[in-house]
Amino acid sequence: MIWIAAAALVAVVVAAFVPAALRAARVDATPEADVYRAQLRELERDRDRGTVAPEDYDAARAEIARRLLAVAPDETPATRGPGRVAIALAAAVVAAVGLGTYARIGAPGYADLPLAARIDAVEAARAARPRQAEAEAGVQDRIDAGAETAPLVEQLKDVLRARPDDERGHELLARHAAAIGDFEAAWRAQDRLLAIRDGGSAQDFATLAEMMILAAGGYVSPEAERALVEAGRLDRSNGLARYYAGLMYAQQGRPDLAWPIWRRLLAESPPGAPWSEPIRLQIEDVSARAGDPTPLSELVVGVGPTDAQIADAAGMSPEARMEMIAGMVDGLASRLATDGGPPSDWARLITAFGVLGRSDAAASVYAEARGVFGDDPAALDALARAAETAGLAP
Repeated sequence: MIWIAAAALVAVVVAAFVPAALRAARVDATPEADVYRAQLRELERDRDRGTVAPEDYDAARAEIARRLLAVAPDETPATRGPGRVAIALAAAVVAAVGLGTYARIGAPGYADLPLAARIDAVEAARAARPRQAEAEAGVQDRIDAGAETAPLVEQLKDVLRARPDDERGHELLARHAAAIGDFEAAWRAQDRLLAIRDGGSAQDFATLAEMMILAAGGYVSPEAERALVEAGRLDRSNGLARYYAGLMYAQQGRPDLAWPIWRRLLAESPPGAPWSEPIRLQIEDVSARAGDPTPLSELVVGVGPTDAQIADAAGMSPEARMEMIAGMVDGLASRLATDGGPPSDWARLITAFGVLGRSDAAASVYAEARGVFGDDPAALDALARAAETAGLAP
């Protein structure tokens, strides 16, 4: 169908040129018209030889042209001839541009892939993805059998087979098995520990998910996802669970969900948080695939740093850079509260607060800005777009 549509588009565009081009190219084949055309050609040769004075040439040419128009109304001496060439060139250019563009960004042979259908396909693939045991089967063991605690781990395994309800034993096994890289034994011990306790904290479930993910070579299985969901239910601010939730969405073709999770987590994380560096290594790729290719630092720095501040930021640690960015955002907020500013500055502040994970501040600024620009529809549209970017509910 794409080729039919492309051919139809070429035909429509070329058809727009055809009437004018054919009018310019149409030649009346009457004998009188041929005589006048011959006279014009002879007159031009006389002018070139210098046998006709310029003023006589102009007068004679005007008279012959008048007579030619009388017998061939659609033709003038200056417009005869190039119409067919123009049609051919127009068709060639339109076809070449269309085919070149499609070859670059299209997918010949594939059916249409609207966003809703793509999301449905991703969700179906998520539901059918490999489970924990299948994922672990393809991961090579990385156990450090030479570690000092390795014998203790093996002893604990033997003891706990006969004592499945030993809470302290499973706690020790989970910790020491993870330390030597035996993540399968670690997550099974952690899972049993939570069953014995009939639950646990958000961190307990996040740790369980992390052990399962490491045992599967970094893959987030449905079982690990359930642990992450429970951790998030108990504490939505848990950094470890949020990091792995973002990783899960990034793995499963939903960068649009991974990007806002990681963006806010990175902005809210304290210096030295264990997930900060992994996020920084992946977030630009995830943001580009999510349709927002602006790096996190540039996105927030857009509130208006000087060139010197940008140069200084290049040498800062990521944590210091984020602190500087937060300071600039607060400075913009203070200026707008005191002196006001154009809608673009208010929109920029709303977006910046959203990037920093300060949703309450973004909502407050949005409400205030709507009051300031309530009579300006264009400003309200810009503010609404900024609020949407900041993750505020419509």
